[in-house]
Amino acid sequence: MESIVSIENGDEELRNRSVGQENRTKMATFSRKKSSGTTLLSCIGCHEYFSPEMWRAALTELVATASLMFTLTTSIVACLDSNGPNPKLTIPFAVFFIAFLFLMVTVPLSGGHMSPVFTFIAAFKGVITFARASIYILAQCIGSIIGFLIIKSVMSHHDIQKYSLGGCAIHGDGPSSSGLSAGTALILEFSCTFVVLFVGVTVAFDKRRCKELGLALVCAVVAGAMALVVFVSITVTGQAGYAGVGLNPARCLGPALLEGGHLWYGYWVFWVGPIIACTIYYGFSLNLPRESIVWVDGEYGLLSFARVCLGDENKTLPLQWNSQSNEL
Repeated sequence: MESIVSIENGDEELRNRSVGQENRTKMATFSRKKSSGTTLLSCIGCHEYFSPEMWRAALTELVATASLMFTLTTSIVACLDSNGPNPKLTIPFAVFFIAFLFLMVTVPLSGGHMSPVFTFIAAFKGVITFARASIYILAQCIGSIIGFLIIKSVMSHHDIQKYSLGGCAIHGDGPSSSGLSAGTALILEFSCTFVVLFVGVTVAFDKRRCKELGLALVCAVVAGAMALVVFVSITVTGQAGYAGVGLNPARCLGPALLEGGHLWYGYWVFWVGPIIACTIYYGFSLNLPRESIVWVDGEYGLLSFARVCLGDENKTLPLQWNSQSNEL
């Protein structure tokens, strides 16, 4: 009997050990799942949804985008509608001046995005979290709608029809026969956005160079890049219904929602082109040099190469620096 009891006790102990091991395994699995979920939320930056500062910055983006859409679009329409010999040439100067002012004001407050393009690339490069990026893009789209609501309330009906409420017509499937084909507009949006990212963002997201140049010069570089590509696009292909490259997917959202109809045709171009440009630029930026260019010591120019090829024994050897004696 004692042996039977001992066997039963042994079996019970084994069962308890097995149950305990199973519970520990479940707890470990739950902990890993919880840890991975927490890590994912941390990578996205979900904590910023509860940050008042983030919402203040998003409100800044909304107001800034609405103001930018109003001032920039009305200025471009005014330039195109002027009686000058070539009104298109004045648009880049208007773009530079307005963009520079808005960047100077908003960069210290929210980062000065005012466009999903800069928000996309900032999120890709880890400058801001994906959570903040999602709220920024929503604020920029709402700001665009508000800006064009104001424009529609003050602009004449004739100008609205002529310039498609901001120049977002694609292929001219509207009252006017203006506009570009979707393929041409896509190439322009992609190439011009990439140029702005390469020229402006490469400087703006470099902490060392930003510190060296200062806020004003960095804003001038970004605004100058924007003015440059607007100049290229509007002088080559600018028409009444197409006011040059957008560089801002939210820019044509307001006109498409408020006017509808033909403005929805080809609207995807203003999102697809910049997103492709952001993706390619991000991959390209990963392979940029990590250090500044270093000037080599010695004679490595064409003359030295020629001396070596001709076998000149009197060629000058590269100078060597003696770090201990501080002499050549």
